[in-house]
Amino acid sequence: MKGVGEVLSVRLIAEIGDVRRFHNGSALVAFAGIDAPPYESGKFVGTKRNISKRGSSTLRKIGYEIMHSLKVVKPTEDSAVYDFIIKKENEGKPKRVAKIAGLNKFLRIYYARVMEVYC
Repeated sequence: MKGVGEVLSVRLIAEIGDVRRFHNGSALVAFAGIDAPPYESGKFVGTKRNISKRGSSTLRKIGYEIMHSLKVVKPTEDSAVYDFIIKKENEGKPKRVAKIAGLNKFLRIYYARVMEVYC
């Protein structure tokens, strides 16, 4: 994908390992620790939640570097993640929050594309 160079792609693949061990894209996102944990008690359901940080901190760091380089490069083709980050920033989200949301989308797309090759 655009924005992921030779060095970051190798680091990403090495940190994730075999993608087939995850049953879906959400499991990969949970492995990265950028999913929101449930926050509910009785009938109360909280809506303002942060990322869980229970997964791989190295993968989160690599992902943030990828989102930063993606934002700098501004791809002309295959720009779904870049467009998503810009959309979130235009909605008023802070830049870091928008990048983490973009990382979530990136990992789901990554999972789908790798599984296309294996299946």
